[in-house]
Amino acid sequence: MATYAIGDIQGCFASFTRLLERCRFDAATDRLWLVGDLVNRGPRSLETLRFVKELGDSAITVLGNHDLSLLLAAEGFGKRGKGDTFDDVLRAPDREELLFWLRHRRMCHVEDGHFLVHAGLLPQWTVDEARTLAGEVESALTAPGWREFMARLWGSEPTGWRDDLSGWPRLRVIVNAMTRMRFCTPDGIMDLRAKGGLDAAPPGHVPWFDTPGRRSAGATLVTGHWSALGLRIRPNLLALDSGCLWGGELTAVRLEDRAIFQVACSEEEIRA
Repeated sequence: MATYAIGDIQGCFASFTRLLERCRFDAATDRLWLVGDLVNRGPRSLETLRFVKELGDSAITVLGNHDLSLLLAAEGFGKRGKGDTFDDVLRAPDREELLFWLRHRRMCHVEDGHFLVHAGLLPQWTVDEARTLAGEVESALTAPGWREFMARLWGSEPTGWRDDLSGWPRLRVIVNAMTRMRFCTPDGIMDLRAKGGLDAAPPGHVPWFDTPGRRSAGATLVTGHWSALGLRIRPNLLALDSGCLWGGELTAVRLEDRAIFQVACSEEEIRA
């Protein structure tokens, strides 16, 4: 049995299926870890969602910011991006089934020293604390009043964590850190606007994974979200968004031996 962690798919279904062939993935014996952002920007979000859902327990996927954007759009909340391409999901006859499945995905997954999350973790959080905090968001997403949570989810404030945070601000910080963060200050104040590479760090900010004394550094974090960063392999970091959508590659890493598999983005999937 092998476990393949795969970077942001974002509706690039053709590249995704070619990568699975490259890995010789067998759903009967192998598993996929998907870093989130299954949908949006690429041309085939609907097929991607259907395929991953049908994999059942063979695929573990965590929620990314584009997945949450789809859930928000389905309920009429938040702001639609000019480049959104998930209308195929919103028009599908199995729309409600797919959205229900997506809303019940986890914010993170912890197993055998690896921590799967879309964007990153704030420096104050241990792995155990982060898993507990993620559970608060997951409960809100699946509770009977989940639509009220979705209505309060959009926004970038507060910008940092405090143990005394409560209610919607508390949940919003957890979501923003785990699905949107790239840079933060050493004490965990996030800048959610900067989207470039390492040289785009705002003054006083560093990549979240370089914060001094980060309390989750003892685990290997498996992440995506940051295409301008590119594939980055460290002893305690597997950053897997290699910019498939922007003409880069879609990347898989086999967790057992860190073997790397890549396919170039299909021409019909590249965004200008």
